[in-house]
Amino acid sequence: MAAASRGIQGRKRPQRSGSSPRRLLARPTWSRAQQVTDVLRSETVGGLLLLAGAVVALLWANSPWRAGYETLTDAHLGPEALHLHLSLAHWASDGLLAIFFFVVGLELKREFVLGELRSPSRAALPVIAAVGGMALPALIYTLVNMVSAGGALEGWAVPTATDIAFAVAVLAVISTHLPVALRSFLLTLAVVDDLLAIVIIVVFFTDSLSLVSLAGSLATIAVFMLVVNRGITRWYLLVPLAVVAWALMHASGVHATIAGVLLGFAVPTRPASGEQHGMSERFEHLWRPVSAGVAVPVFALMSAGVSLGGGGIGAALRDPVGLGVALGLVVGKLVGVLGSTFLLARFTRAELDENLSWWDVLGVALLAGVGFTVSLLIGELAFGDGTERDEHAKAAILVGSLTSAVLAAVVLRTRNRVYRKIEEEDAVDRDGDGVPDVFQESAAGDTSDISRPR
Repeated sequence: MAAASRGIQGRKRPQRSGSSPRRLLARPTWSRAQQVTDVLRSETVGGLLLLAGAVVALLWANSPWRAGYETLTDAHLGPEALHLHLSLAHWASDGLLAIFFFVVGLELKREFVLGELRSPSRAALPVIAAVGGMALPALIYTLVNMVSAGGALEGWAVPTATDIAFAVAVLAVISTHLPVALRSFLLTLAVVDDLLAIVIIVVFFTDSLSLVSLAGSLATIAVFMLVVNRGITRWYLLVPLAVVAWALMHASGVHATIAGVLLGFAVPTRPASGEQHGMSERFEHLWRPVSAGVAVPVFALMSAGVSLGGGGIGAALRDPVGLGVALGLVVGKLVGVLGSTFLLARFTRAELDENLSWWDVLGVALLAGVGFTVSLLIGELAFGDGTERDEHAKAAILVGSLTSAVLAAVVLRTRNRVYRKIEEEDAVDRDGDGVPDVFQESAAGDTSDISRPR
């Protein structure tokens, strides 16, 4: 019992003589720590705006002025000849979210080329955790809807996505000093999660396909890639190309946001000779505030207005669709992320970093159950925007995300004293060179490779 207690509290474990234990969730490099801090700082602001948009939508949709909300979201505009005469809600999900997915594409490529996903040893944990965190929610949803009368299996993918902006907004609200290793893990897990969600959207939610339009979109993206790889970044060239690629992708039957992902992948990542930052990093710095501060909050405003009258949440959770979504987010994400991380440690004989414990992994696994943006989008694709089951899925997403957020807050706040101590240690810079000492020490003695055979 004493040994178990030491493991829970995250105290140092004695190392086996003659061996250097593999480390899970070890402290990242200093450059990675700075990158994670910068990304999550902007995501925090965006997450708070996302929360505000969702709250406004909920209040408006359940107020005496509900008709005004429906009029706004159902208002149509755009050229009919180009099949772009869409409702404002549709423009938000297909148009504004293309900006969100463009930033996702930039982030994904940078992670694969320069970040955590470039190394199999470092990628193993977030990739396995993300796969587990998507498979278990899908399985739980499927089981609930298979054994229930009137189930709808087409919504299996709704509870599989993690919303990083919403998650870091929760961290900001509860004011926890989450260590950079856990923040890096959460960010990379969410990036892999986004990649898997993109694959799901392309493979399972493309009902009809126009090969001519798809070829035109891909050709336009190829031109875009040629232009940016020549170092040309003039907006009056790139923006029209991106719009044409998006419009053709929309006409092809593939969800239009996929054009945003491919455009993000087209941007070169490595810095050119004499440059400190690559083009993708500069583009991400430019477009992330637009995505987090405008695109996603407006999408939340247009999509989260669920009427809670006529049974509301109770009716949603009595529907197998709503129950499956809620259980998938709260239970599925927890078991998937925590269980896959534990199994990875068990079968590779890796150990958690000496400063952390399984309570910390539990808190992050709960936080991964905060799903919103992509979950709402997949719900609309699965059930049709505005249908009764789409409304039930939306209500369940809100309930599941809120429940996961509250449980994560309880766990992580309990550990906040430990996190403060780690933060103080991480800030010590005795030699005054601008790089905290622990990051220099961890770089010199990195034992995080868990892919090598013992």
